[in-house]
Amino acid sequence: MKKNVGSVDKIIRFLLGIIIVVWGIVAQSWWGLIGLVPIFTATINWCPLYLPFGISTCKTDGDKK
Repeated sequence: MKKNVGSVDKIIRFLLGIIIVVWGIVAQSWWGLIGLVPIFTATINWCPLYLPFGISTCKTDGDKK
């Protein structure tokens, strides 16, 4: 499984996931569990929804100076 989630994308996903989980806890709603999805994808640096579209927010070797 090739990484397709870059560092900025990873930070945004992780923070958004935490916000959703906290909201779910405060609202006492099971919907907060949805926040675990962006946290998980940020942790493994791979998003299955990016795959069919060929999207990658990771820097390639050509981007490094």
